Amino acid sequence: MVDKSQIDLTANSSKLSGQSSQISANALVAVKKDVLAGPQAPERAARSKSVWGRWRLRLAVLVAAGVAGWLFYAQPWSPGGVAIQVEAIAEGPVTRVLAVSGRTAALHSVVIRSNVAGTLVDPLAEEGDVVPQGAVLARLDDTSQRAALRQAVAALDQGLVTREQARAALERAQSLGTTVSRVSLDDAGRAAEVADREVGRLTALVDQAQFQLTRYSILAPLAGTILTRGVEPGQVVDLTTQLFELADLRDLVVETDVDESYATQIRPGMPARLQLTGSSQIVPGTVSFVSPLVDAATGGLAVKIAFSEAQQAPVGLTVTSNIVVDRQERAITAPRSAIIRQGQDTSVFVILDGKLHKTDVEVIEWPSERLIVTRGLKAGDILAVDVAGLVDGQAVLIAGAP
Repeated sequence: MVDKSQIDLTANSSKLSGQSSQISANALVAVKKDVLAGPQAPERAARSKSVWGRWRLRLAVLVAAGVAGWLFYAQPWSPGGVAIQVEAIAEGPVTRVLAVSGRTAALHSVVIRSNVAGTLVDPLAEEGDVVPQGAVLARLDDTSQRAALRQAVAALDQGLVTREQARAALERAQSLGTTVSRVSLDDAGRAAEVADREVGRLTALVDQAQFQLTRYSILAPLAGTILTRGVEPGQVVDLTTQLFELADLRDLVVETDVDESYATQIRPGMPARLQLTGSSQIVPGTVSFVSPLVDAATGGLAVKIAFSEAQQAPVGLTVTSNIVVDRQERAITAPRSAIIRQGQDTSVFVILDGKLHKTDVEVIEWPSERLIVTRGLKAGDILAVDVAGLVDGQAVLIAGAP
């Protein structure tokens, strides 16, 4: 059966041959006219020779173009059609992996700020220092607070004296018995009660002043390493000033974002393979956290991956992470270059009897070079690998086949 494209090319070649014959006939007529005209002047003879040379050049170009076109499309040496690369479909184990890039972060970290405003007088901790929980990292000028504490203590001392006097007066009234009026006894009792309540109030003020004094010392809320220090001695700080960033580097995780297209397929507990920048070692890990909220601005879903073994690495180091989403022992895959997409339809070219047959398929869309085909292909099918420029029903040859 003759391919229609070959028939069209034959007709085109015939037209080119016809045009070439017409050009040759015109050239011969011109030559005959020059001969019949008899001897010419030297200038006219030279001009005729130049015209004949141009016609010969044009004729050669047209003939060469026609032959080249026919050879390109007809390919007389290829009896079956265009040679293409193919792949024999076979079932096998498949691992679906989502590759993302993240950075190391401490699982437990805290930004330390002061609870009171004041002037920094003694910054003890430096970046890189490893400190225990409760260690003093810095101190603020507490002169005014110490004065307030002394004032509170003095007021309490006076209250204690007043209470002792009230209690003594009550005891005297009670010891006199019936010789003291009932009103006097009641007044003494109420005075003692007021003195007791005042001592309680003043004691609370002293406790408050003492507690407030402790807030002028900046303590480490957890054991860890000082990552940053944002203040210098003599600096006035308030409740918003970031003094230190403290992190426990013994327990690192990888923080990354997953595109919302794959957000529903990522779950805690999924295994992962991690590679730290600068290291050739692949370290196992596990997805430990998946955010319930997608960032509307970026379309990303926050994910944390825990190392299976403790790692010695700085915070912020880039880590390449491959999250293993799915494993199948028997599955069919196809290269992305073999997939034809037309709107919502997906298909491939399967070779049957030396021709391309368009076949509808269903695939799992995934950011990889090969896609899992869930319907439409079976083991043993011969698949066209690169569909660019191919059409349904086209006759083809398998590249490299004898």
